[in-house]
Amino acid sequence: MKKLLNTGLLLSSLIGYLEWGTDQRSFLFQVECTLFFQPACDSLGHPFILLPLIGQALLLITLFQKTPSRYLSLIGLALLSLIMLFLFVIGIMSGNVLIAGSTLPFIACGIFVLRAHRKRAGTATL
Repeated sequence: MKKLLNTGLLLSSLIGYLEWGTDQRSFLFQVECTLFFQPACDSLGHPFILLPLIGQALLLITLFQKTPSRYLSLIGLALLSLIMLFLFVIGIMSGNVLIAGSTLPFIACGIFVLRAHRKRAGTATL
């Protein structure tokens, strides 16, 4: 079950939607492809870009583990939440339903991951 949740987190992080300027829009997976395959890309080292990429890498690692690591899952969720929650807030503040709505699958998966790990840790549930 935890592998399925981590897969959901990883895939839902890729459908984050961005709009800027006039007629400029992209999904996060398109931006990531540009970052990796564009020669001389300087923005890859920016913490706001690098930390979510590390989060995706950690979640990817958990998919290949026999039992997904609780800590890697939670750290990956936290690092990816930086950009996804930022996009959610931007979407709400600007009134852009597409931006805010593109983050809802990630937020839902994140809640399920937290609940799954809370039960595993033996703490009280809501």
